[in-house]
Amino acid sequence: MRKMGLDYGDARIGIAFSDPTGLIASAYDVYRTRGWTRDVEYLAALAREKEVDAIVFGDPLNMDGSAGERCRIVREFGGRLSEATGLPVVYVDERRTSVETEEFLASQGIPKKRYKEYVDKLSAQLILKNYLDEEEAKLLLARKLKE
Repeated sequence: MRKMGLDYGDARIGIAFSDPTGLIASAYDVYRTRGWTRDVEYLAALAREKEVDAIVFGDPLNMDGSAGERCRIVREFGGRLSEATGLPVVYVDERRTSVETEEFLASQGIPKKRYKEYVDKLSAQLILKNYLDEEEAKLLLARKLKE
């Protein structure tokens, strides 16, 4: 089944989905927030529609690796979404994803004034890709250890 990747922000939430095999992450959309109740309802309905089996959030750790106020907010929202969907929520370190996304946009010749159109959903895609790559690496290691 598919995984849903989210880059949570106060004004916008970037959304990405994996393919059914769990190998490819694709940017999907940017959702403009409307309050936690409505946001959770929207994302829960989207998760059901896309038949996801897990939700992956970017975890906004501080550069020193500690969890600050932003982490608390994201994790609280993630908990509410997990409760509404019955799905597990995973948090993936998102440090540098916005920087990497902006570097990618610059390399593609996208003007900075248009970054807002892309940054959130591409960051969600990168967060989800990082998660999928980690899971694949764990599976490969487990197979190797069994040999």
